[in-house]
Amino acid sequence: MNSNTTNSRHPQRHSRRPPRGRSHGGPKTHASRPAASQSPALEPTPCDTEPVSFASLNLDPRLLEGIRDLGFSDTRPVQSAVIPLALAGHDLIACAQTGTGKTVAFVVPMVQWLLTTPRALVDGEAAAVQSRVLVLAPTRELAVQIEDEIHGLSYHTPITSAAVYGGVEMGMQERALRAGVDIIVATPGRLIDHMRQQNADLSAIQLLVLDEADRMMDMGFWPDVRRIISAMAAVRQTLLFSATMPDDVVRFALEIVRDAKYVQVGQRSAPAKAITHRAAVMPAGKKIDWLIDHLRKPEGPVLIFSRTKIGADRLARRLSAAGVRCIALHADRTMDQRRQAVEGFRGGKYTVLVATDIAARGLDIDGIHTVINYEMPDSPDAYVHRVGRTGRADEVGQALTLVAPEERSALALLEKSVGVRLEWDERHD
Repeated sequence: MNSNTTNSRHPQRHSRRPPRGRSHGGPKTHASRPAASQSPALEPTPCDTEPVSFASLNLDPRLLEGIRDLGFSDTRPVQSAVIPLALAGHDLIACAQTGTGKTVAFVVPMVQWLLTTPRALVDGEAAAVQSRVLVLAPTRELAVQIEDEIHGLSYHTPITSAAVYGGVEMGMQERALRAGVDIIVATPGRLIDHMRQQNADLSAIQLLVLDEADRMMDMGFWPDVRRIISAMAAVRQTLLFSATMPDDVVRFALEIVRDAKYVQVGQRSAPAKAITHRAAVMPAGKKIDWLIDHLRKPEGPVLIFSRTKIGADRLARRLSAAGVRCIALHADRTMDQRRQAVEGFRGGKYTVLVATDIAARGLDIDGIHTVINYEMPDSPDAYVHRVGRTGRADEVGQALTLVAPEERSALALLEKSVGVRLEWDERHD
């Protein structure tokens, strides 16, 4: 991180210069529409997904320098499809498999827009310093990772950003919000807290991004998301990104976009094709012994999903007692504990991470060899997001589900719903 960014770990630099240049298309006026009148059917917009050089996209030289610093030269399919449409000012609903580069697909046009779009004029003068871009994400980990990506891509620009999430003191976040950082990356709950204390002025937001949009539009987040959107001006561009896009989510999405382009890269609500899917059938009481034996010689980093926080802690303790280098990650851990768990797993201190579904979204760690569902996910979409932690960036991945005999039929239905072919191992029946 550098002085262009602010989160719980870094001070905020307040010196700024107004961006100059021309706009790549104006934002649109959004009107609220009743969901019931909308059909969830979406017709994909024809898009060219062939890789192109970032240098061919007519981007600001400072942004291109950040792109080069990160080692990117050509776009990936979702970036090829999304970036031109976003730069043209269109609202977007984008669905692409996990690990395909969606974050860069919205950060690049976001930074380009800030660099080339002057602030609005009020009585002939530039408006007061206010945030102009808001990115909403469902988890703290994802908010931090998005802000880190923004930091890298905007490193050579005057653009400022702040990650706003719970589990840490509000003071530094408050100062960043009051200073009017260009980009706010936030979890809804903590942003609502700042809004209640009048720390966050969203009236000048002109570009809204919802990452993991399906999660942001379930009934747990949706009231807060709608309240946040109501605090914005009616004129904005809205970009929605997700790996899964159920029909009920589409209905909600249509309430907050205007004449949106629908971009679908790969199969809708499906895992990456580079993942091999297996199921090991065994009595529930035998799972822990099988797992300990399996993890004695892991082929690479292993991410294990447990259904509950208590279950994740219990499983991590059992594995540790058996000599497995592992740690647990769930929402009851402090932000510092969660950071240490992720960084320890990423750095190789731990070979196994035992997590709840908090890690199914926003955990971007290269080289996860295997994802193990110690307990079955509760929905096809949860399966897609869980296994999407492996097989990222076209790497080969393994997904293994431990299933009790009485759960076989449920897993077979999930297999059909997701559209994958499971390799069944019934030696443990």
